[in-house]
Amino acid sequence: MRNLAIAMTALFAGGCVSFPPDGGFGTVGEAVKARSGRDAVWVRSDKESDSVRARVRELLAQPLTAGSATQIALLNNPGLQASYAEMGIAEADLVQASRWSGPKFSIGRARRGNEIEYERSVFFDLLGLVTIPLSVKGEEKRFEAAKARAAGESLRVALEARKAYFSAVAAEEAVRYMRQVKEAAEASAELARRMAAVGNWPKLHQAREQIFYAETTAQLSRAMHHRTSARERLTRALGLWGEDLRFALPERLPGLPKSAREIQDLEVQALAQRLDVQGARREAEALASSLGLAKVSRFVNLLELGLHNKSEAPSPDQRGWEIELRIPIFDFGEARTARAEHLYTQAVNRTADVAIRARSEVREAYSAYHTTFELARHYRDEIVPLRKRISEEMLLRYNGMLSSVFELLADSRDAVISVNSYIETLRDFWLAESELQVAMTTGSPGGAGYMAKPASLPGGAAAPAH
Repeated sequence: MRNLAIAMTALFAGGCVSFPPDGGFGTVGEAVKARSGRDAVWVRSDKESDSVRARVRELLAQPLTAGSATQIALLNNPGLQASYAEMGIAEADLVQASRWSGPKFSIGRARRGNEIEYERSVFFDLLGLVTIPLSVKGEEKRFEAAKARAAGESLRVALEARKAYFSAVAAEEAVRYMRQVKEAAEASAELARRMAAVGNWPKLHQAREQIFYAETTAQLSRAMHHRTSARERLTRALGLWGEDLRFALPERLPGLPKSAREIQDLEVQALAQRLDVQGARREAEALASSLGLAKVSRFVNLLELGLHNKSEAPSPDQRGWEIELRIPIFDFGEARTARAEHLYTQAVNRTADVAIRARSEVREAYSAYHTTFELARHYRDEIVPLRKRISEEMLLRYNGMLSSVFELLADSRDAVISVNSYIETLRDFWLAESELQVAMTTGSPGGAGYMAKPASLPGGAAAPAH
């Protein structure tokens, strides 16, 4: 009995899965690095926390860039760190699945008059031991799916931080240009008031200048709130608080690239790279393994081998063995097998649905990316240069006393508004570029809602997008 116990224990120990030193995070870090170019860290000790904190402060010492904002989010976002625990739970389930329950021991003592009887037994769960490889295989698939979800969540947080960064910088620029509009409107309204006071300007024209100034003041307030909101969204994405809230942003958005990216075989690349597609596939494979396990144990719920030793003084010890095979009379496993089959069918259909969505979303995201690029280039190469040329001509006409100061101020307002519209289209391009990265690497993008037509200021001026 002792030799058998030793042999079975050795067999079990050889198949055990141990906890890897990095908790499986190395695969996640590599996937994030390959798709974003940034490092992801799972903080699990005070030493790692101090190292991350020092790195974040180093990045915050300089004005933020899209790259540094992405890196800070990957290092410092507490929600992302919390999501990594799901991977740890899946890892623990995998290790637990590789552990055999071990033998069960029992001992009994009976007395009859002066006679004392001892009965000793040990039982081994043979079915549990035999099915360990199937259980481990299923949990390995689930662990791989958990790692894919962790990588996907990392990329989602990184790209949300990137989008929040571009929105915050654009909001800062919008406030600066709206202040210029307000200053021009204020000067025009004050001049109109003074000229109307001496009878050199009609009351109707004065009222128009005054209402434009009043409404521009309201639009500036909205733009300032939008700046605060965009900055707070960036703060949440980066996981900042306290002194870190004083981070600096650049004055302008990055310039437009020379040309838009031309991506060949977009849908094929998306299916190969997207983590949600990979995760859905692994879930289906894990359920397929579970279905095999359900069929193996369908008619046998318990198979145990028992070794007995019975002693009764003064008689010699009795030794023997028994096999306990529990065969259900009323439960032949149809329900368990049917459930596993339905779960597998569900997973297969969900995988197909994820693939269809991935192909559609990447086409939509690329359309938004290409459209916003063309719009921003149109503003940069056509509208803004034309507006600059008109302003130069208006200044020449004013210097030659061929136009009034009100016409000059009105043209100045229009020029600033055109530049502000270019800022908005440039912001939309960078947001669309981020959405394309999401569609190519991780999950569902938010769509092209940011391309909605902005509201209008009085006189046809475009308002900052909210």
